[in-house]
Amino acid sequence: MSDRRSGEHRRRAPRPDDGDAAWPRRDDFTALSIRVGVVLSLPALILTTDAGDQADPRVLVPVVAVTLLYGFAMLSARLAGLSDPPAWLVTAADTLLSLIVCAVTGGAYSLFIAVLPLVVIAASLREEPRRSVGFALGLGIAFTVIGLLATPLTAPPERFFVGLWWTFYLLATAGLVGVFTRRLHQGYEAAAESRAEAIAERAALVEERDLRARLLESQQARLDGLRVILHEFRTPVVSMSALVRDAASGERPVQPAAFALLSAHARHLEDMLDGLADVALAEGSPIGRVRDRQIRLAELVESVFDGAGLGPERRLCTVRPPDATAICEPQRLRRILVNLTENAGRVSGAAPVELWLVRDKDNLVAEIRDRGPGLPPDQLGLVTRKYTSFGERRGTSGLGLWIVEQLTSAMDGRLTLEQRRGGGLVARLVLPMRWA
Repeated sequence: MSDRRSGEHRRRAPRPDDGDAAWPRRDDFTALSIRVGVVLSLPALILTTDAGDQADPRVLVPVVAVTLLYGFAMLSARLAGLSDPPAWLVTAADTLLSLIVCAVTGGAYSLFIAVLPLVVIAASLREEPRRSVGFALGLGIAFTVIGLLATPLTAPPERFFVGLWWTFYLLATAGLVGVFTRRLHQGYEAAAESRAEAIAERAALVEERDLRARLLESQQARLDGLRVILHEFRTPVVSMSALVRDAASGERPVQPAAFALLSAHARHLEDMLDGLADVALAEGSPIGRVRDRQIRLAELVESVFDGAGLGPERRLCTVRPPDATAICEPQRLRRILVNLTENAGRVSGAAPVELWLVRDKDNLVAEIRDRGPGLPPDQLGLVTRKYTSFGERRGTSGLGLWIVEQLTSAMDGRLTLEQRRGGGLVARLVLPMRWA
């Protein structure tokens, strides 16, 4: 399909001489060629007719020379790539030379009068329609005056009628050029509006398609998460139900291992419920945002260790300064630290977990250090993704560190994981904080 489309694109591609940029150059050279042709028609007019018999050679020769020089100078300047002279200067030169040539080649009956409509057309393309009509009227009046002064062989009324006749046609030429110009501008504006509307409609369609794709992706992610959570709940619930049925039947005594398994399943369900609560908090709690309040870091450390289920023998903590008091949302901060500390305690075995809280200017720097197996460098940036789990937690929902990442971002903080020297992992938090 891609080859077919590329073939169609090649068939539709314009040639170099058909591009938008080529048209103005082609039109310019066409206009210059016509100008040179008009200039060359002057000596042809003098040589093939008796137009120059009554003219004084001392006037006719310089006029022909200046006219030829003017035409070829315009052509040479364009070929050399020089900038165009002002439009009014070109119009004035064309008008003056045309009237002088008409005056010396027969006045009102000069064949060179056919150039005057060309001058009016060129001027009308450069100027506004009202100005072009005024220019055509002025040119007709000037030609009428030249006809009265430079045509002595005919009666003045006849010369005046010829001048009036050509004035009318010059005005008609200017009017028609103005109509055509307005029609072209209207066509260009309509085409531009249609193209802009098409581009806007296409952009709207693309935006709507992208929005629909994002909504479907979000919906699919929610469904996937729901399936994972249902799976996580189903296993412990089924197991607990079986243990409870066995205990209720009284057919055999309940073993201590059964109570230990029930306790493990209960802790697992509690973790899942905490995770769902944290997801709701990270994505916008329906009960509103928790208000900021003061919390002492020393007290926070104790509540974090208690929430993580670590006994006194596995607690190592550092708080600097010891009396530091932060102003924040305590639920979010405590949940972040509890989640990280709980993970560290789970992977550290019997080794203690270190919790280090330090005030660094306007930031709270927290480090949770464990002596677990750690993670390979290529997995350090992956464990905070949703539904990602490694090691002994593989197969679980994988929401814990993703929730920590979301809560940290909600507090405008930064979470990094790095390998600990001597084995283990260091989770480092940097959170902007207000201090009491």
